[in-house]
Amino acid sequence: MTAPILVTGGTGTLGAHVVPLLRASGHDVRILTRRARPATDGVDHVTGDLLKDEGVEAAVGGVETVLHLAGGPKGDDEATRALVRAASGAGVRHLVYVSVIGADRVPLAWMRTKLESERAVADSGIPWTILRAAQFHDLTLTMVEKMAKLPVFPVPGGMRLQPVDSQEVAARLAELTLGAPSGLVPDLAGPHLYDLAALARPYLRLIGRRRPMLPVRIPGKAGRAYRAGANLTTTGAEEGKRTWEEFLAERLG
Repeated sequence: MTAPILVTGGTGTLGAHVVPLLRASGHDVRILTRRARPATDGVDHVTGDLLKDEGVEAAVGGVETVLHLAGGPKGDDEATRALVRAASGAGVRHLVYVSVIGADRVPLAWMRTKLESERAVADSGIPWTILRAAQFHDLTLTMVEKMAKLPVFPVPGGMRLQPVDSQEVAARLAELTLGAPSGLVPDLAGPHLYDLAALARPYLRLIGRRRPMLPVRIPGKAGRAYRAGANLTTTGAEEGKRTWEEFLAERLG
């Protein structure tokens, strides 16, 4: 009997796509979750909280591979360090982490927690794999929806995104999780670059709404980083195939 694969964040947007792929490969999956959930075929749930460092040792017990997807607006570095401590003590043989493109270049607090999480994984002594991905279509849609509720749609000058489909990220992560530890692998980005206006137009058209576009400037170091494309990987990245327009048509059409 093979050891289960532990997935943190297994009930989130990305986890919902990854877990079925791991099950389809013939592996049992254990999900670390803050709220108790019933077990399903081949999927067990262990209650715990990475930020509070509760239940983590029980979650990694008897596990050889960990896929770390859990994340939030703050504290990702603390949560990752708690996982690393428990995984090191449990003899985990492969730790896979999903990070974000620009974690090492964009001077935002949230990005810094991602970079610190990467460092915790790389310094853990456990063989590891890290994939940096672009912003998911799902999260991009949430951002556009909120901005479209304003009287005018703000368009930060020089800021571009290359949103990627979460299902394609999940497929790559499943492949990496089932493979050998590979260190920092090529980034995964969407097939096209967009400024905020280009992201907004097909959304507004699909919902039948009009909004004037208002150019704005992101101040400070973060603004300079985004205008310089520090959040992008335009060469050397793997590219997904599903476009923003295709995602919107399916989600809203």
